[in-house]
Amino acid sequence: MTAAPDPGGRKPSRGPGRRPGPTETREAILASARALFTEKGYNGASLRAIARDAGVDPALVHHFFGSKEGVFVAAVKFPIEPAELLPRIMAAPREKLGETVVRTFTEIWSDDGNRERVLNLLSSAMTNESAAMVFREFISEALFARAAEIHDIPLVRLDAAAGHMVGVMIFRYVLKIEPIASLSEDELVELIAPALQQYLG
Repeated sequence: MTAAPDPGGRKPSRGPGRRPGPTETREAILASARALFTEKGYNGASLRAIARDAGVDPALVHHFFGSKEGVFVAAVKFPIEPAELLPRIMAAPREKLGETVVRTFTEIWSDDGNRERVLNLLSSAMTNESAAMVFREFISEALFARAAEIHDIPLVRLDAAAGHMVGVMIFRYVLKIEPIASLSEDELVELIAPALQQYLG
């Protein structure tokens, strides 16, 4: 099970006189990131602060993870990489947004590993306020706000579309309620995409 960000998840200690290797350095950065995301939230934890806490140069954080989003995705094993997801949304014509969202959610949730990570994160967010704050800020800033800006969609409509899809995905992949659980991807798109297009179009 994937744990929520943990204030106790500090960087591993290094023995005296031992030069840290790439794996140890990467893990130190991730441990510091988990602690700072929990303490300060997604918005309040900067790359520079993470690097300082891990005892490394900020350039090294960029080298390993590319961005704060990249650090977050790796630190909490978030199944969605915004740098990969947003270009797909940007490339979709406005009239195909509903279909694109359905196919993207289906791709993520149909993978057993991704689905477990999503459910673990949702479970942590429902039982731990610190985890909820981090999750909420990341979703709002790194995903929804930028996606809304790309297509000039009010955030409330994007929230509604995402909530709709999470409910459908839980019915389909977790509860396995029939007949929606047995629909093909194309059949699911045909059923759900028009409703999402009403939110996003």
